[in-house]
Amino acid sequence: MTKHLEKSAEIAIRQCMAVKKGETVLVVTDEPTRNVGRALWEKAVEAGAEALYIEMLPRKNDGVEPPPAIAAAMLHADVILGATSCSFSHTKARKEASQKGARIATLPGITEDIMQRTLSADYQHIAELSQRFAKLLSEGKAVHISTLAGTDLTLSIAGRQGHADTGINHTAGDFSNLPAGEAYVAPVEGTAEGIIIIDGAMAGIGVLESPIKLTVEKGYVTKVEGGKETEKLEAMLNEYGKLACNIAELGIGTNDQAILSGRVLEDEKVMGTVHIALGNNFGFGGTCQVPMHLDGILLSPTLTIDGQVVIKDGKHLITA
Repeated sequence: MTKHLEKSAEIAIRQCMAVKKGETVLVVTDEPTRNVGRALWEKAVEAGAEALYIEMLPRKNDGVEPPPAIAAAMLHADVILGATSCSFSHTKARKEASQKGARIATLPGITEDIMQRTLSADYQHIAELSQRFAKLLSEGKAVHISTLAGTDLTLSIAGRQGHADTGINHTAGDFSNLPAGEAYVAPVEGTAEGIIIIDGAMAGIGVLESPIKLTVEKGYVTKVEGGKETEKLEAMLNEYGKLACNIAELGIGTNDQAILSGRVLEDEKVMGTVHIALGNNFGFGGTCQVPMHLDGILLSPTLTIDGQVVIKDGKHLITA
């Protein structure tokens, strides 16, 4: 383990998860993220935890359930860290473990470089900013998103709870990504209308060579246009049908140390961006259950909630 990885794993275990002596800590990982998973497990052992390490086969894409044996183990852990190549954040297994009281952090697609860069951020500041935006999302009803690249999207978030991904998981049931840094909400299904231009990065593809244009009608993507990268996105969506095309999430990046790296775990946290996800939103207040959740990053957005501009051309008008 490098010194940088050791330090980042220490921050994750001690500061972010507040692991206490005698707690059961479950680290779930797979081959591509094995080094990070192992580092987290070692630091959990040093913290005096009953630390368990399970390596599973990589899932096909974000949102696919972990094996039943791992899902069962998650129900008996105080703390769960998912350092896996694909995300299980938006799965039934994760939601049930959270409801049982586990403190959970998922680190999908994590690399040693991302760990070193983003876990050195000021997480107290990130938490305050994320919570402010989450409050606006909880209280808001009508949303408009536009970009100079051509995004023009409206949707409803009326009655939906905004969530803050703070990275501070000290209380039973707390859940976040690591690295953290976003506020997010599940839009009301069937309400999104307009055009989305994804010009930053796309989950399952990475940093984009050319923008992807999504036409949205009655809450679903009905048309995908763009360069060669659209073929991969269309193939992923077609595999799961209409539900995969659901407008599942509106997210706001709040981590000033994050950069566009082609890893959605980091990409969606970049300060000054918003992201729109397709597919599953059941785990955070929506109704769509499908084994897929794909985030698309929009650069330099203008975000308006109930007539109030809260981000203007990528600049936050709301501060912590």
